[in-house]
Amino acid sequence: MTDPQPWCNPVRARLAAGQPAFGVTITIPSVEAAAHAATLGFHFLWIEMEHSPITLETLRLIVLATHARPAAVFARVPLVELWTAKRVLDQGVSGVIFPFAGTAEKAARAAASCRYPPAGKRGSGAGAAVRTWPAPGSYYDSADQHVFTICVIEEASALDEIDAIAATPGVDALFIGTSDLSFSLGLRGRQGEPALESAIARIAEAAHRHGKFLGRPAGTPDQVRRFMDQGFLLFQMPTEIGLMELGARQLLDPLGIEGIPAAQRALY
Repeated sequence: MTDPQPWCNPVRARLAAGQPAFGVTITIPSVEAAAHAATLGFHFLWIEMEHSPITLETLRLIVLATHARPAAVFARVPLVELWTAKRVLDQGVSGVIFPFAGTAEKAARAAASCRYPPAGKRGSGAGAAVRTWPAPGSYYDSADQHVFTICVIEEASALDEIDAIAATPGVDALFIGTSDLSFSLGLRGRQGEPALESAIARIAEAAHRHGKFLGRPAGTPDQVRRFMDQGFLLFQMPTEIGLMELGARQLLDPLGIEGIPAAQRALY
C-alpha cells in the first residue's frame, strides 16, 4: 500500500501551479446551502462574516458539513485583529480574509494572527479545528504551513504603503476590493474609471514584484478571462443569492416572466 499524498491547501496548490481559484460567496446562515455550494466546482467557500449575519456557530457547522467535500472553507473576518482570526481559525477554516488591511502594520498583524509562536501570535486551543483538519499529524505545524492569508486592499490610502504591504512575510495574496476602493477614491463604486484602474495597476505591480498572488471579484467568464490576462488568479465569485437570481433569469427570461425590480426587492 502506498502512502497517501500529503494534504496541501487546494487553493494554494492551484495558484502555485498558475491555475485560477474560484470562491463562491456565502452570505446566508444556511449550512445546507453552503454544503451544496461546496460540491458545485468552486475551489473554496468565501464565508462572509464582515457583511452578513453568519455567526461562529454557523461557520463551525459549515466546516463540519463540508469536511469531506472538495471546496476549502475560507472566512472573511470583520476586521484585522488577532482575536477575529483566532476565532475563525479555531473553527477549522483553512484561509482567512482580512478586510481593509491597508497598512504594513495591519498586514503584519494579519500574518501573525494566522501562525503560532514563534512565527506568529496565534494562541493554542484549536480543539475543534484539530478534529476536522484534513491533514494527519500535528495540526499546529500543518496549520502554520497551509492556512492561506489574504489581505484585502480597498482604501486609497493603502497605495502609499502598498510596496511594504506586498513585501510582508506570511501574506499569501493581495485581494483588491474594487468597490470599496472606488468609493475611497470618490467614485461612488463606479468601475472602469481611470483613477480606479490606475490604483488597481499599482497594487497589481506591487503584488507581482513581491511574489504575492493577486485576487479580485469577478462575476462573468469574460471578466475572469480579462482579469487573468492582467495577472489575477484568485476570484471571489457571486453570492448564493446572486447565483439563485442568475439561474432564475436564465430560466424565466426566455418565457417572458419578469421578476421584482432590484430596487423593490428589499421590500420583500
